[in-house]
Amino acid sequence: MTKAIFNNLDNILRQEPGCTTELDFIEQSSWLLFLKYLDNHAAINNEHQWSNWTKRTDLIEYVNDDLFSYLQGFQDSPPDTIERFIGIVFSGVQNKFESGENIKAAIKQINRLDFTDDSKHELSVLYEEKIHRAGNAGRNGGEYYTPRPLIRSILAVIDPHIGETVYDGACGSGGFLCEAAQYMNREAKLIGWNKQKKKTFYGREKKSLPYVIAIMNMILHGIDTPNIVQTNTLIDPPDDRYDVILANPPFGGKETSAAQKSWPIKTSETSFLFLQHFMTALKKNGRAAVVIKNTFLSNTDRASIELRKKLLKGFRLYTILDLPSGTFQGAGVRTVVLFFENDGPTRLIWYYQLDPGRSLGKTNPLNDEDLKDFLELQAGFRPSKKSWSVNVADIDSTTFDLSVKNPNTSGTAPRRCPNQIITNIDKLDAEAASILNTILMLLKT
Repeated sequence: MTKAIFNNLDNILRQEPGCTTELDFIEQSSWLLFLKYLDNHAAINNEHQWSNWTKRTDLIEYVNDDLFSYLQGFQDSPPDTIERFIGIVFSGVQNKFESGENIKAAIKQINRLDFTDDSKHELSVLYEEKIHRAGNAGRNGGEYYTPRPLIRSILAVIDPHIGETVYDGACGSGGFLCEAAQYMNREAKLIGWNKQKKKTFYGREKKSLPYVIAIMNMILHGIDTPNIVQTNTLIDPPDDRYDVILANPPFGGKETSAAQKSWPIKTSETSFLFLQHFMTALKKNGRAAVVIKNTFLSNTDRASIELRKKLLKGFRLYTILDLPSGTFQGAGVRTVVLFFENDGPTRLIWYYQLDPGRSLGKTNPLNDEDLKDFLELQAGFRPSKKSWSVNVADIDSTTFDLSVKNPNTSGTAPRRCPNQIITNIDKLDAEAASILNTILMLLKT
């Protein structure tokens, strides 16, 4: 029934001229879900309680002129209060409903949802599906939806435990933190775990919409008061040091001098600045897993070399997971996952070259089975045709090149079948046509 409700909600939103993408659908769903969740909360006065205002006949005027301005006023409340939390959320979204009948129909669907603990799991699964569908819509600066099978495999390696703090300074829709909460729920027999969650998961997100989505996502995953801050992570120093850091920071973006001046290794590359942030935020003996583009391993610019040197000398980089093309849908670059602990220096690095035996894409995404071999071998750092170890003493001390060079392969590229070649050609043709169309549209304006 819940899935039907979500589908009905999307169908209603499709009738709104201001809602044209999956991102619009999830934005509008999120603020409605959030207010339904807050129904009867003492922080909100009686007039603006969900159970009261949703019965009005002038819904559009009320929402635009009264409700949002009232809720936005909470952002001046003291820090670490639910009022401040509400204010920030509603300062980051806007109402895109124009039809009173449509918003009334949407409210009717939301009212059918149950926010009790027994129903939250199903809600969280369906909300994740909405996030996945939104996927890479409107992506910017190398931001991509992180496949949940990859996050689950990362968690299996990092193995966070109750009592440890978990941090993501580029949390996006909160995928790493939500999956970490589910992973740690395995130990949830511990008395007081629900209260302890508030002091376990921490996140930062710069952009308004992902921030709101992350808030709702974490609430549905049982974290009732998410400790997420909307801020520019690269400008503001870490609030604390954390036991566990899990992140897939944006890559390919270019940062201003304001973001660069906080870090000793100067670079405009977004992901390189985030890596320095994570190094600073990791507790002594803490452990981290960070997704980064694979060119970081071999780039010859000064910043890349200095970062690799700092990582090897100051931390223990123990595993590099090399991911195949198509892991991140729509990404034009390949990526790796760096697993490291703050108990360096590095002496031995275990590499694994993931090869699922097929081309990954929208209709054929990464799955848990694809990562099974990696997890089995990584547990003992065992060698195989896809895995090998490198002694840091054998790494060039001038360039600190960490390139993925599988000694078990001939070095020649695997042959692709004709269908794969044709598919790639079609994809490139479509991209070229899209770029040309954009240029023509710009010339007409």
